[in-house]
Amino acid sequence: MTRLAIVILNWNGAAMLRQYLLGVLQHSRQVATVWVADNASTDDSVQLLRDSFPEVRLILFDKNWGFADGYNKALAQIDAEYFMLLNSDIEVTPNWLQPLLSFMDSHQDVAACQPKLLSIFKRDHYEYAGASGGYIDRLGYPFCRGRLFDSVEKDEGQYDTPAEVFWATGAAMLVRARVYNNVGGLDGRFFAHNEEIDLCWRMRLQGYKIYCLPQSHVYHVGGGTLPKSNPMKTFLNFRNNLTMLYKCLPDSELNKVMRLRWWLDYLAAWEMLLLKRNWGDFKAVYRARRAFKRWRSDFTAERNSIQQGATTKEIPERRSFSLLWQYYVKGRKRFSDLP
Repeated sequence: MTRLAIVILNWNGAAMLRQYLLGVLQHSRQVATVWVADNASTDDSVQLLRDSFPEVRLILFDKNWGFADGYNKALAQIDAEYFMLLNSDIEVTPNWLQPLLSFMDSHQDVAACQPKLLSIFKRDHYEYAGASGGYIDRLGYPFCRGRLFDSVEKDEGQYDTPAEVFWATGAAMLVRARVYNNVGGLDGRFFAHNEEIDLCWRMRLQGYKIYCLPQSHVYHVGGGTLPKSNPMKTFLNFRNNLTMLYKCLPDSELNKVMRLRWWLDYLAAWEMLLLKRNWGDFKAVYRARRAFKRWRSDFTAERNSIQQGATTKEIPERRSFSLLWQYYVKGRKRFSDLP
């Protein structure tokens, strides 16, 4: 067994591998083995890896399994104490792993952690996909220290303290392999989006903690596979978020939250159409609601298992307020302004 395996899931990401993989190797090889799992790329990714990065260990798939199941299938082939799930569009920094590993070694009740995520393009700003640690509100809307909806803050050290969070970003998540496997890993049915929040929620329900450790920081391109405005991304986000809520919400909240989300999701769809003239995202929300309704029963047994096996019900990092109300009505655009 190796101590740490850094695993990069790749699909047609040769340009990102050329740009950032050398840095990962230079700043990680002394403490980790680096793997690339390729989701049947049709570009020159595999040839590039074989020619230019021979020390990288390769896992080759014959089809695109998506982010979630791609990782599950790759990690099942790797024997390590820790997995670092790392996007191909991450620029790491010197000594980025040491604070994360040291913290995990000394805190056995922590299942996963993340570094501070900054933007490649505005290097003094947080990056959307994780910023300085993730939270969720009572209706299932995710947000971060440093990012509420589309409002991304400048990094001025305001969130540089280690913090217990609700979820760690899948762009750069260090996770304890034993716990990852015990809770069933990422939900492969999600394909992509919300899968890391779902995983962290299940780990939290088992009594484990999740942390952000800003002493480590990396830079993220973001949106490399699906641009933010892509209707498929909208579809996956809405469908998977609803599915996650169905799986993980306690019985006492499930019906109320799902009724509210029915109204809010359709309100969001019409806002996309009438205010933004975005017909693709409008249709994507409707398709997501229908898709969730069709497959909800497939998750009933899993929901029952999750609820029966939960060792904790109250998770403080799942905030009791409505983020929509705080952001759009109260006008609170920064994490530090929230209740």
